[in-house]
Amino acid sequence: MFKPVSNKVQFPQMEEGILKYWAEGDVFRKSLDRNRGKERYTFYDGPPFATGLPHYGHLLAGTIKDIVPRYQTMRGKYVERRFGWDTHGLPIEALAAVPLDGAEVRRRVAQDRHAHGALGRFRQ
Repeated sequence: MFKPVSNKVQFPQMEEGILKYWAEGDVFRKSLDRNRGKERYTFYDGPPFATGLPHYGHLLAGTIKDIVPRYQTMRGKYVERRFGWDTHGLPIEALAAVPLDGAEVRRRVAQDRHAHGALGRFRQ
């Protein structure tokens, strides 16, 4: 009735194949274009790792940030993914920037943008 399933699955290679399929087919952009002009759904996505490097505590929030927009897209709504920032860390960030000169702040912002660009789910 069902085809046999191997117990020797190579998940990294499988993931690479899926990512290649999505990239070659421009699947994400097509999913946006299909629903453009329909009812909008807005989901405010905060920083991926507001408290530094990722850890297991980020899994739930990351899963929600991925599932909710996908679900609404599948329901036919236009869900534009815009990466956003919350501000609960802003006072500390402002204080930390005081001793830095403008060039150093710009360098760190550029590093941050590069890091976020490297995260596949935030690329468009």
